[in-house]
Amino acid sequence: MRHSRIALSLLSLSFIAGSAWAQQPAPAARPAATPPPAAQARPAQPGQQAPALTPAQQAELAKQNAEMTQAALKVVQMVDANQLAQLWEGASVVAKRAVPRETFVAQITAARKRLGAVNGRGQATVTRVRHNPGASVPEGLYVNVSFPTRFANAPQPVRELVSFRLDEDKVWRLSGYSLPTAR
Repeated sequence: MRHSRIALSLLSLSFIAGSAWAQQPAPAARPAATPPPAAQARPAQPGQQAPALTPAQQAELAKQNAEMTQAALKVVQMVDANQLAQLWEGASVVAKRAVPRETFVAQITAARKRLGAVNGRGQATVTRVRHNPGASVPEGLYVNVSFPTRFANAPQPVRELVSFRLDEDKVWRLSGYSLPTAR
């Protein structure tokens, strides 16, 4: 199935009415929002092993995975509640430039109507990617959280994807939401 990429944004771990969501980095020698150096390293070349993470780095990544999963759950719950305009209103400038409000609301509304009610979500999977200049998405570090989601009108679970970008101010903001599109 193809996936339709719908940009949104500026969401976080706690929602305060009238304000945007944003996951602030934890105060530390190195912000928790930035993966440890070993996690940022390029993938191992064929025949090479990836650098091992220290126990502290593993704990930091596990904590960030849990935080980003909770943020993604809040995003999909807002989508479930049809709070799409509210999501867009809190969008980052990058996301708002990519998709106008009316398009954002219409695309997600149509996709969710086609799929029907949510019957359940499976365990989240968290991945990280760095996009370089010239990529099809803005340059930066991204965390993607995907859920195998069961919908009333879909015979199999579909991949519901929520993406966050580490913005220049070192705050993670929602940068995308996608669902499979009809063939």
